[in-house]
Amino acid sequence: MTEHLYSVDQVADLLGLHVRTIRNYVREGRLRAVRIGKQYRIAPADLEEFTGTPVPGSAPAEPEPAPRHAEASSIVEVEGVDARTADRLTTLLTSVAGGPRPGGRPLRVETVYDPARARMKVIVLGPLSETARLLDYIEGVLAS
Repeated sequence: MTEHLYSVDQVADLLGLHVRTIRNYVREGRLRAVRIGKQYRIAPADLEEFTGTPVPGSAPAEPEPAPRHAEASSIVEVEGVDARTADRLTTLLTSVAGGPRPGGRPLRVETVYDPARARMKVIVLGPLSETARLLDYIEGVLAS
Protein backbone atom coordinates (compact mmCIF):
# COMPACT_ATOMS: atom_id res chain seq x y z
CA MET A 1 0.00 0.00 0.00
CA THR A 2 1.63 3.20 -1.17
CA GLU A 3 -1.30 5.58 -0.77
CA HIS A 4 -0.90 8.12 1.97
CA LEU A 5 -3.73 8.26 4.46
CA TYR A 6 -4.48 11.38 6.42
CA SER A 7 -5.09 11.40 10.15
CA VAL A 8 -8.04 13.28 11.57
CA ASP A 9 -5.63 15.93 12.85
CA GLN A 10 -4.14 16.43 9.37
CA VAL A 11 -7.58 16.74 7.79
CA ALA A 12 -8.62 19.23 10.45
CA ASP A 13 -5.52 21.30 9.66
CA LEU A 14 -6.12 21.10 5.92
CA LEU A 15 -9.74 22.18 6.21
CA GLY A 16 -9.22 24.65 9.03
CA LEU A 17 -11.71 22.85 11.25
CA HIS A 18 -11.60 21.43 14.74
CA VAL A 19 -10.62 17.78 15.19
CA ARG A 20 -13.97 17.00 16.84
CA THR A 21 -15.79 18.34 13.80
CA ILE A 22 -13.87 15.95 11.54
CA ARG A 23 -14.55 13.03 13.87
CA ASN A 24 -18.24 13.90 13.85
CA TYR A 25 -18.23 13.95 10.05
CA VAL A 26 -16.65 10.49 10.08
CA ARG A 27 -19.07 9.09 12.67
CA GLU A 28 -22.06 10.53 10.80
CA GLY A 29 -20.78 8.91 7.59
CA ARG A 30 -20.39 12.23 5.81
CA LEU A 31 -16.64 11.69 5.42
CA ARG A 32 -15.43 8.19 4.63
CA ALA A 33 -12.62 6.89 6.79
CA VAL A 34 -10.95 3.66 7.75
CA ARG A 35 -10.45 2.77 11.36
CA ILE A 36 -6.97 1.49 12.07
CA GLY A 37 -6.62 0.56 15.70
CA LYS A 38 -8.26 3.38 17.60
CA GLN A 39 -7.70 6.04 14.98
CA TYR A 40 -9.45 7.05 11.81
CA ARG A 41 -7.50 7.39 8.58
CA ILE A 42 -8.83 9.21 5.55
CA ALA A 43 -7.82 8.52 1.96
CA PRO A 44 -7.04 11.57 -0.21
CA ALA A 45 -9.72 10.47 -2.70
CA ASP A 46 -12.34 10.39 0.08
CA LEU A 47 -11.25 13.80 1.28
CA GLU A 48 -11.45 15.16 -2.28
CA GLU A 49 -14.93 13.68 -2.67
CA PHE A 50 -15.99 15.28 0.61
CA THR A 51 -14.62 18.72 -0.18
CA GLY A 52 -15.23 18.62 -3.93
CA THR A 53 -11.78 20.07 -4.56
CA PRO A 54 -8.34 18.54 -5.00
CA VAL A 55 -6.33 18.14 -1.84
CA PRO A 56 -3.10 20.15 -1.99
CA GLY A 57 -0.11 17.87 -2.39
CA SER A 58 -2.21 14.71 -2.93
CA ALA A 59 -1.47 14.33 -6.61
CA PRO A 60 1.65 15.29 -8.49
CA ALA A 61 1.14 18.34 -10.62
CA GLU A 62 1.19 17.69 -14.32
CA PRO A 63 4.01 19.46 -16.06
CA GLU A 64 2.89 22.36 -18.17
CA PRO A 65 3.28 21.74 -21.86
CA ALA A 66 6.07 23.65 -23.50
CA PRO A 67 4.84 26.68 -25.42
CA ARG A 68 4.61 26.15 -29.12
CA HIS A 69 7.20 27.84 -31.17
CA ALA A 70 7.31 28.08 -34.96
CA GLU A 71 9.90 29.73 -37.12
CA ALA A 72 10.33 30.14 -40.82
CA SER A 73 13.56 29.68 -42.72
CA SER A 74 13.28 31.24 -46.15
CA ILE A 75 15.72 31.67 -48.99
CA VAL A 76 14.76 34.11 -51.73
CA GLU A 77 16.76 34.21 -54.96
CA VAL A 78 16.27 37.23 -57.17
CA GLU A 79 17.73 37.47 -60.66
CA GLY A 80 18.26 40.59 -62.73
CA VAL A 81 18.94 42.89 -59.79
CA ASP A 82 21.19 45.93 -60.13
CA ALA A 83 23.54 47.04 -57.33
CA ARG A 84 21.36 50.01 -56.35
CA THR A 85 18.26 47.84 -55.85
CA ALA A 86 20.32 45.27 -53.95
CA ASP A 87 21.64 47.99 -51.61
CA ARG A 88 18.17 49.41 -51.13
CA LEU A 89 16.74 45.98 -50.35
CA THR A 90 19.59 45.11 -47.99
CA THR A 91 19.21 48.39 -46.09
CA LEU A 92 15.46 47.93 -45.75
CA LEU A 93 15.64 44.32 -44.59
CA THR A 94 18.45 44.79 -42.09
CA SER A 95 16.78 47.85 -40.58
CA VAL A 96 13.51 45.97 -40.15
CA ALA A 97 15.33 42.98 -38.63
CA GLY A 98 17.22 45.21 -36.21
CA GLY A 99 14.20 47.22 -35.10
CA PRO A 100 11.70 46.47 -32.35
CA ARG A 101 9.25 43.66 -33.02
CA PRO A 102 6.20 42.38 -31.17
CA GLY A 103 7.14 39.52 -28.88
CA GLY A 104 10.84 40.41 -29.06
CA ARG A 105 11.70 37.20 -30.88
CA PRO A 106 14.87 37.41 -32.97
CA LEU A 107 14.74 37.88 -36.70
CA ARG A 108 17.85 37.22 -38.80
CA VAL A 109 18.43 38.45 -42.32
CA GLU A 110 21.43 37.72 -44.51
CA THR A 111 21.84 39.12 -48.01
CA VAL A 112 24.36 38.26 -50.68
CA TYR A 113 24.69 40.12 -53.96
CA ASP A 114 26.64 38.79 -56.95
CA PRO A 115 27.23 41.74 -59.34
CA ALA A 116 28.71 39.54 -62.08
CA ARG A 117 25.43 37.58 -62.36
CA ALA A 118 23.13 40.40 -61.19
CA ARG A 119 21.77 37.94 -58.65
CA MET A 120 20.78 38.46 -55.04
CA LYS A 121 20.07 35.91 -52.36
CA VAL A 122 18.16 36.78 -49.18
CA ILE A 123 18.01 34.41 -46.20
CA VAL A 124 15.39 35.11 -43.54
CA LEU A 125 15.10 33.21 -40.23
CA GLY A 126 12.45 34.21 -37.75
CA PRO A 127 8.84 34.12 -36.56
CA LEU A 128 6.25 33.28 -39.18
CA SER A 129 4.45 36.63 -39.29
CA GLU A 130 7.68 38.65 -39.29
CA THR A 131 9.13 36.52 -42.06
CA ALA A 132 5.97 36.96 -44.12
CA ARG A 133 6.17 40.71 -43.62
CA LEU A 134 9.78 40.77 -44.85
CA LEU A 135 8.81 38.74 -47.90
CA ASP A 136 6.12 41.34 -48.64
CA TYR A 137 8.75 44.08 -48.37
CA ILE A 138 10.99 42.23 -50.82
CA GLU A 139 8.12 41.89 -53.25
CA GLY A 140 7.28 45.58 -52.85
CA VAL A 141 10.83 46.77 -53.51
CA LEU A 142 11.23 44.49 -56.52
CA ALA A 143 7.90 45.62 -57.97
CA SER A 144 8.84 49.32 -57.73
